[in-house]
Amino acid sequence: MKDWIVYSIGFLAQILFSGRLFIQWFISEKNKRVITPSIFWKLSLLASFLLFVYGYLRDDFAIMLGQSLTYFIYIRNLQLQGEWQKSPKWLRWFLLIFPVLIVVYSFNNGEYDMNQFLHNENIPNWLFWLGIVSQVVFTFRFIYQWMYSEKTKTSQLPIGFWRLSVLGASLILTYAIFRKDPVLLVGHCAGLIIYIRNIFIWKKQVNEVS
Repeated sequence: MKDWIVYSIGFLAQILFSGRLFIQWFISEKNKRVITPSIFWKLSLLASFLLFVYGYLRDDFAIMLGQSLTYFIYIRNLQLQGEWQKSPKWLRWFLLIFPVLIVVYSFNNGEYDMNQFLHNENIPNWLFWLGIVSQVVFTFRFIYQWMYSEKTKTSQLPIGFWRLSVLGASLILTYAIFRKDPVLLVGHCAGLIIYIRNIFIWKKQVNEVS
């Protein structure tokens, strides 16, 4: 597939990721407290779908791993907000089985070609593992958010989510610089500013309550 098509998919995913953050940030600034609208999760799911495809087309295991871990958490948050059930049944089924279809398609005569992902000649070992660690840290923020939301039975973004976002985004930016990946670089530069701003909004919110 031509590079411009692959990068277009990646940039579109990052635009959607950034868009969800700007919407969440705007609503939070307006209400003077951290708010998580349902559009945040809808855009997250669509962007994750596209970025997974982008990672697959670039043979980038780190990107695919990160999206695989968060994809179903986005769906769960939509369920907690009662929005998932409003989607057409065919769309829900497609989104649920899409990652599985990609994995099945990637099998070659019944054997998954992991060597292609784990030994990409364009990515040195140290950079490969930096990408993995970066994605795991960045993804853990949603695992933390999911556990917190399950505990409270509400879909929200606690302060720990934003702190992990800052750490994870900083690591991914480092990976993006060495990987020379403009998609990751542009997307996470914009996100890092909003993550930091949400921490300040949360602190101000806590101080006003106390």
